[in-house]
Amino acid sequence: MSTRIYITSAEGHTGKSTIALGVLDTLSHELGRVGVFRPVARSTSEPDYVLQLLLAHDGVDLAYDDCIGVTYDDVHADPDAALATIVGRFAAVERQCDAVVIVGSDYTDVGSPTELSFNARIAANLGAPVLLVLGGRTADGARPRTGADMRQVAELTTTELRTEHAGLVAVVANRVEPELLGEVVSGIGEALDASVGGRVPVWAIPEDRVLVSPTLRAVMEATHAKLLRGDEALLDREAVGVVVAAMSMENVLPRLTEGAVVVVPGDRSDVLVATVLAHASDTFPSLSGIVLNGGFDLAPQVVRLIGGLGSALPILWSELGTYDTALTITQTRGRLAAESSRKYDLALSLFEKSVDGSELLRLLQVSPSSVVTPLMFEYQLLDRARSIQKHIVLPEGDDDRILRAASSLLQRGVARLTLLGNEASVRGRGAELGLDLSDAAVLDPNDHDLQVRFATEYAKLRAHKGTTIEMAMDTVTDVSYFGTMMVKLGLADGMVSGAKHTTAHTIRPSFEVIKTSPGVGVVSSVFLMALADRVLVYGDCAVIPDPTAEQLADIAISSAQTAQQFGIEPRIAMLSYSTGTSGSGADVEKVREATALVRERRPDLLVEGPIQYDAAADPTVAAAKMPDSEVAGRATVFIFPDLNTGNNTYKAVQRSAGAVAIGPILQGLRKPINDLSRGALVSDIVNTVAITAIQAGIEPATDATGSPAAVTPETGTPSEGASL
Repeated sequence: MSTRIYITSAEGHTGKSTIALGVLDTLSHELGRVGVFRPVARSTSEPDYVLQLLLAHDGVDLAYDDCIGVTYDDVHADPDAALATIVGRFAAVERQCDAVVIVGSDYTDVGSPTELSFNARIAANLGAPVLLVLGGRTADGARPRTGADMRQVAELTTTELRTEHAGLVAVVANRVEPELLGEVVSGIGEALDASVGGRVPVWAIPEDRVLVSPTLRAVMEATHAKLLRGDEALLDREAVGVVVAAMSMENVLPRLTEGAVVVVPGDRSDVLVATVLAHASDTFPSLSGIVLNGGFDLAPQVVRLIGGLGSALPILWSELGTYDTALTITQTRGRLAAESSRKYDLALSLFEKSVDGSELLRLLQVSPSSVVTPLMFEYQLLDRARSIQKHIVLPEGDDDRILRAASSLLQRGVARLTLLGNEASVRGRGAELGLDLSDAAVLDPNDHDLQVRFATEYAKLRAHKGTTIEMAMDTVTDVSYFGTMMVKLGLADGMVSGAKHTTAHTIRPSFEVIKTSPGVGVVSSVFLMALADRVLVYGDCAVIPDPTAEQLADIAISSAQTAQQFGIEPRIAMLSYSTGTSGSGADVEKVREATALVRERRPDLLVEGPIQYDAAADPTVAAAKMPDSEVAGRATVFIFPDLNTGNNTYKAVQRSAGAVAIGPILQGLRKPINDLSRGALVSDIVNTVAITAIQAGIEPATDATGSPAAVTPETGTPSEGASL
């Protein structure tokens, strides 16, 4: 039987979807197949946004229609028949999963006592322990609940659960006023002491304005507005307040607040222009958007004036009056959705900080899976990076993907970050995108003091190449060189770049400045290939076009060390078009020689070569071709004979097998510098930063005396052909 948990509340608008997302994410870190189920949905014709949110979570692979039990109409018509249908449909979902998160109804149809009772009855019939979500605000959201309020709510709801024989596993108070967290936990605890003996844990999650605020897109839909001008991508920013600007310009400006949507009468073009200018200014708050109300058309000269300002701020046009516009906006509720990355990350961050995930897993008797899925591996990366808190520099602060990744990393507490770029531009764009970059440092590569410091050091390092201070002053303003110098001088622990630059541009400075680790003759790369049930290491797929036998041996040894760093037992396959002694030729001999060098230099490593890919990966083929090999059929580290083979193979596996390719991860440098594909997604950037932080946390090699080993001679730079 799979692990089951039933998440329900006693009323609507408790933020149950936030809790469900957190529980789903927690289970996904430990189990290979986690599903979701919605016993009672509003209807089958209109999409259930909570179910859509959970199905969009990485690792959940279920059809939407399969995850719904019945509708409210079915429950009204015949509750017993509806319950029987729910049990049958749940069983079909459970057969496909190791765990199922069951999300109770939304209290949008029938009275709360009846609805809670039916949810409790479902939980009892499914044999699923209940995680009870209690709202930290009154049902209308008007005021926060005190500890005494929460005690009363807990007493009523736990009695209802007990009456229907539903077991209670834990209680989460959500949307609690931050200063009342302790009081609320105590109040609920007192109620549980009286009803269930106090053996149930209680957690409280604070209210966050961003999480409950609607996006500007939701405001546009609610007010039946259209986008008059501005960047459509910024419609997904949250509107965390409303300012009604039905007054003179000088009275409006002091009332502007960060992230607010400003309601401007359509015939007050002076206020409109002033608001747009204020948004563009560093001395006023960054706004979410403007809603022009009243249905008035702007004069052509006003349209031309605003266009000339070049502002990306969305300006909406609505026919509603001022009162109706403001009322509609304030009544528009914020929804947690997968496409709202800031809310998504914030919801998970609040859950992780407030709820003891390991205790919840213990209560649910979850045993770690022997299978390692891509999602599980990615979480392990983030969790490990979070535990060591390294400082990573991201040179491409003018790329939206970098800014989004930085916001996600900071929300989840994965690493400390520095972004390079003009501070006003970087923070301004982050604010426009609705991102929280307040915990990131921003440095300008044109900062004179740092320029001088970096140029002096760079000129000293490159004096043998004839580099002067004047030449170095120009060089170090390049973002890749600037970031690399930060790593060299200990101002950052590692660097991640390449979203907008070639591989050569990104890593050439590291060859000149950081240089190779002791005992390593060449800098190379690997991809961590997260397949459906395990993680493999592929090298080299990005840097060295045609390695010699000596370089191939270096790549194999470095790749085995990288595998160990990420918890993968290295069994090295030196790949070729021939297995064992069955073939000959220069290419095969190169691999044979490289294999011998690996065995000579590292007799502790398991290595086989030359070997074909199928013999390395498939136990059946291995049994026929190399029956006595400790590597054949079980290889975890695949070393390709050249870049052409490696790059094409990793991309073929990524596309055809649905593998998650994490990398390229550079290996062999004294300090971690990692490159991104120019087509990198935000998730790729997040993973690469986590990997870089982990690499930065590994102790440097030392010589026999315990001192840092001597620097290996500088390697050559990668070819432009190595760019991804």
